Amino acid sequence: MATASALHILVKTEKEALSILSQLQRGGDFAKLAKKHSLCPSGKRGGDLGELRRGQMVKAFDEVVFKKELLKIHGPVKTRFGYHLIKPLYRSR
Repeated sequence: MATASALHILVKTEKEALSILSQLQRGGDFAKLAKKHSLCPSGKRGGDLGELRRGQMVKAFDEVVFKKELLKIHGPVKTRFGYHLIKPLYRSR
C-alpha cells in the first residue's frame, strides 16, 4: 500500500490561500503559518498530517500528495473543506 507524508494549510478562501502562498514564496515558515492560519487540527502541529495512505484523503488532495513534485508547495487546491496549500514530503510504493 502506497503511503506518503505531507504538510498542509487549510483556509476558507482562495484569496487567503494565495496570500499565505505569497508569504511562503518569500521565505515564510510553513509551520508558523500553519499554526497561525490553518483551520485543520493539524495546524497545531505545523500542518503535519503524518503518514497517509492512498485514498485516505479527498481525491484532489490525494492527487497532489501522491503525484506532484515533492518538497514543493502546491495549491491553492480546492476541496469541500476549503483551500489547501500542500507540501508533499515523501512517498513510498
